[in-house]
Amino acid sequence: MIKREIEICGKKIPFRSSATIPRLYRAKFKRDIFKDLSKLEKSYVGTQKDGAEFQIDDLEIFENVAYIMAYHAEQYTFYNRRMARSV
Repeated sequence: MIKREIEICGKKIPFRSSATIPRLYRAKFKRDIFKDLSKLEKSYVGTQKDGAEFQIDDLEIFENVAYIMAYHAEQYTFYNRRMARSV
C-alpha cells in the first residue's frame, strides 16, 4: 500500500494505492482498469511516433484513476477516525 499527499491549489489531497484499486475502479466506472491502461499505452506509443497529443478519452483514464485513489484514501481515513472514536 502506498500513501501520498499531493498539493492541489494549495490544499493537500491524500491519495492511496493498494490492490483494491482495480476493484474500486470496476465498481465505479464499470470498466477494467487494465484494459484502459493498455489502451493508454497503445495511445502513448502512437503519439510518440506521430508527435501528436493524447486524445480526451485517454486523459479521462488519468482522471478516473486519480479519483479512485483519492476516494480510497478518504474512505480509509474516515474508517480510521471512526474506529479511533469508538476506542
